[in-house]
Amino acid sequence: MGRCLIFCAAGFDRLLDPVQPGDFLLAADGGLAHLQALGLMPHGILGDFDSLGYVPEGSTVFPVEKDDTDAILAVRKGLELGYREFVLYGSLDGPRLDHTVANFQTLQFLADHGAAGYLIGKTYMVTVVKNGRLKFDPAATGILSVFCMGADAAGVTIKGLQYPLEGGTLTAGFPIGVSNHFVGKPAEISVKQGSLLVMWDIGNGFPERETDL
Repeated sequence: MGRCLIFCAAGFDRLLDPVQPGDFLLAADGGLAHLQALGLMPHGILGDFDSLGYVPEGSTVFPVEKDDTDAILAVRKGLELGYREFVLYGSLDGPRLDHTVANFQTLQFLADHGAAGYLIGKTYMVTVVKNGRLKFDPAATGILSVFCMGADAAGVTIKGLQYPLEGGTLTAGFPIGVSNHFVGKPAEISVKQGSLLVMWDIGNGFPERETDL
């Protein structure tokens, strides 16, 4: 099975990699404009359409007053269809900081449902790793930051970066993992218990991922 590619309404300028056969494309409200600019046809369109300003033909329409964001609605649809890897374009760099934070929590929602998710912005990409490991190529450059997501994250190991850590504990009350640096070595981030929010320069692409440590 391919990936679920969700297009949200925040800033977007390019695909990180080409759409592959088997990928499922979902437009979440104003994210439809990004797909149209690419000349791509979504497999589904959903949302409350307060961002897009009109309701496209064939859309699944939800009320504005609801518990789920449009991004969560799209994620739920992808999970229902059996997808386990999600790439959310247009999910960073928007004018609404609250929606950016909501998208961080959407990554945790995916991790809690046994799936992997990535937020793709113009300069950064973000994921949540739960009881797992991320591995980066030695050619990776720039900054990588790690934050505790929710309850304390235990058994955190950081290798191949400027500031290493072995079996540490990260808490939500102190940002000790901010502004680490790639140093030309194979790098990895792992957590044995809990979740980490990890962000890095978009040019480094997708890391290798392992789960259930």
